[in-house]
Amino acid sequence: MPLIRLQTSVSLAEDKRQELLASLSRILTESIGKPEQYVMATIDTVAMIMSGKAGGAAYAEVRSIGGLNAKVNTQIARKLCALLEESLGIPPNRTYIHFMEVAASDWGWNGGTFG
Repeated sequence: MPLIRLQTSVSLAEDKRQELLASLSRILTESIGKPEQYVMATIDTVAMIMSGKAGGAAYAEVRSIGGLNAKVNTQIARKLCALLEESLGIPPNRTYIHFMEVAASDWGWNGGTFG
């Protein structure tokens, strides 16, 4: 049920995309502490401008039923920004991250909801 949705202006080869997806999933598993079998990670390449300038940039949404708080969010932000800088060359100041707690009854899976 944790989800990380990454949108970036940087084009990725398929092998790099798969490697990055695995890293995103691990970041959530390690930071939130939920089993990886419930984690979903997505990556979309999109047109993007930040600070009035084109170039490498990223927007990420992190959603979870529980597990998010100031300490965890800071840990995810630090790890995610380091990963994006290392793997895509996107500096941390060109990355926005939106964290959202979701009610269990508002998250569907396997023909039902979690709550």
